[in-house]
Amino acid sequence: MTNSPKILAFAGSARTASWNKKLVKIAVEGAKEADAEVTYIDFRDLPMPLYDQDLEENAGIPETVRQFKQLMKAHQGLLIASPEYNSSISPLLKNAIDWASRPEPGEPPLALTCFRDKVAVLMSTSPGGMGGLRGLIHVRAILGNIGVLVLPDQKAISNAYQAFDQNGNLIDETQQAAVKQLGSKLATVLAKLA
Repeated sequence: MTNSPKILAFAGSARTASWNKKLVKIAVEGAKEADAEVTYIDFRDLPMPLYDQDLEENAGIPETVRQFKQLMKAHQGLLIASPEYNSSISPLLKNAIDWASRPEPGEPPLALTCFRDKVAVLMSTSPGGMGGLRGLIHVRAILGNIGVLVLPDQKAISNAYQAFDQNGNLIDETQQAAVKQLGSKLATVLAKLA
């Protein structure tokens, strides 16, 4: 493919052994197999302070936020795995979205340049029986309201503590294939939209 779709992949979790990091990496495999260029990032490598408008006004946008925004602008698609925190979005992911939504110098207020014309696929895994599905509802609503086209395809894997093997793959081969298909689907849609 001459103009490979560019996809940014990340999990809304900082935990080193995060199940959602493992999950999104499976989707990354599917996207790469569909000829997409994928950049995986770990929010542990881009620590962002809790969003505070006074901090923004006094010190500007933190460098890690600028890096995240540049990565978002350089990619057309987003693969996002989000853990569920009390039936909602993880605070780490919400904070990253809030910071990325802030305009940089020269941008009009509410420009949302990092989110406009992006296409996203969501997934989650959780120790609970619903696999983080309730949190995905909120992630979908937030992204949709700020200009991201969120594809209807998604996956929620329950019983995360026993769902993965020692290599980070899903033990259930059907689930493994379904998560890889999420990455492939995003790459295919982006190629069609190009």
